[in-house]
Amino acid sequence: MGVRAIMLTGDNEITARAIATELGLDDVRANLKPEDKVKAVKELGKKYGAVAMVGDGINDAPALAHATVGIAMGTAGTDAAIEAADVALMGDDIGKVSFAISLGKKARRISAQNIVFSLLVLAVLIPSALAGIMSVAMAVFFHEVSELLAVANGLRVAKS
Repeated sequence: MGVRAIMLTGDNEITARAIATELGLDDVRANLKPEDKVKAVKELGKKYGAVAMVGDGINDAPALAHATVGIAMGTAGTDAAIEAADVALMGDDIGKVSFAISLGKKARRISAQNIVFSLLVLAVLIPSALAGIMSVAMAVFFHEVSELLAVANGLRVAKS
């Protein structure tokens, strides 16, 4: 997916490194307090741009709030983590994070298509109505049809 996976944990370094190695993570930072996680999220943001933070505990809440996208693990997550996050997964399957990221990318791509389509339609309809090539009623009709097409295109995201 072109995403770097870095573990930020309050657990000890030996355990964290063993888990990070087993999972094939790009980096691990251990023995972190909540303020250390916030600092790490800010540093990663400067280095890589957008940062998604996944967490479930009260110690993760500040970092979730500072991340570009905070993702709380729903059923195991504390109320503080869920409140601080932008997204709450309704399960404890970390694999759902990759699904959420791919769904977000697809939604963004389809939204961009719809914006371009809508602007092109307006670029044709407005001058056509002003020039008398079509009546205002016809322009409104075609505009409404184009909106329905954009909605139908947007529904492709939900099929994922």
